[in-house]
Amino acid sequence: MQSINRVFKYGIHIITVAISIAVFTISLQAQNIGWEGETGVFVTPLAYTAQSPKSGLGKPLVAFHYLNGGGVLGDFYNISGTLGAFSRIEFGYTRALHSLGGDPNFSPLWNNGFNIVHGKLNFISENAGKTKWVPALSVGFVARSQVRNVGGAIQNKDTINGDIYLVASKTITQTVVPIILSGGVRGTNAQLWGLGGNAPNWSARAFGAAGFVVKLPKGANAIIAAEIAQQPTHPDQLPTAVIPTTITYAVRLAPIAESKLNVDFGVAQIAGKIAPGVDLQARSRLGLQISYGF
Repeated sequence: MQSINRVFKYGIHIITVAISIAVFTISLQAQNIGWEGETGVFVTPLAYTAQSPKSGLGKPLVAFHYLNGGGVLGDFYNISGTLGAFSRIEFGYTRALHSLGGDPNFSPLWNNGFNIVHGKLNFISENAGKTKWVPALSVGFVARSQVRNVGGAIQNKDTINGDIYLVASKTITQTVVPIILSGGVRGTNAQLWGLGGNAPNWSARAFGAAGFVVKLPKGANAIIAAEIAQQPTHPDQLPTAVIPTTITYAVRLAPIAESKLNVDFGVAQIAGKIAPGVDLQARSRLGLQISYGF
């Protein structure tokens, strides 16, 4: 089984590198799909929603996400589909997949994957009332099922967890370099968006992001961003383990409007030494996200 996982992991590495090279040789369009399928930065949601008309559904967005979790956690792969509706709503489904790490002591705490369903409602549009300062405001949820990571693996059972969040986002265009600011709060009983299983109970956690837009040749743009997301302090069933705040640094390429591809690269600071004698070796891990809009 470990040899199969190794072959699968190397195959994905080759595919992602090949796709990355291809993406860099053509024009790209930012679709703003985050890790769990919602419109967002790399792991935190934005208040914006997937494009759609004022009446009816928009065209679907599909995405592939990859996170190199390291030798203990293994590698994570998400496949997402998202739809916008009525210019204010989005919803979608993501299947989280996983290939096992090689640590005999801790890698068995992670399993094959789980389901993710998300939805978002934008209830105040950006610059509402003909202003230039009002941010977009949205509420959303994320529901995860069949989660058998960490606490679920210890108890040998599938678990469920979720998030409910409020987020505000603003794109400031009056500056020489456009700036994107976003922040919010989520109520969650998930640890690391389900990658670390469940938290012992629900708690309120803050998150935020900031980025700026850099002009590239031939009308293209690059968005360089950083984001921060508080995590519940302890994973379920591991009361002495302490999970730090997640910090990510990401680059999103957003070229000319005629293209339908988008690519993000990011480095996520996840978790290292979480308890005496326990090092997850995942303090700085590389991620890649590729989206296509029909």
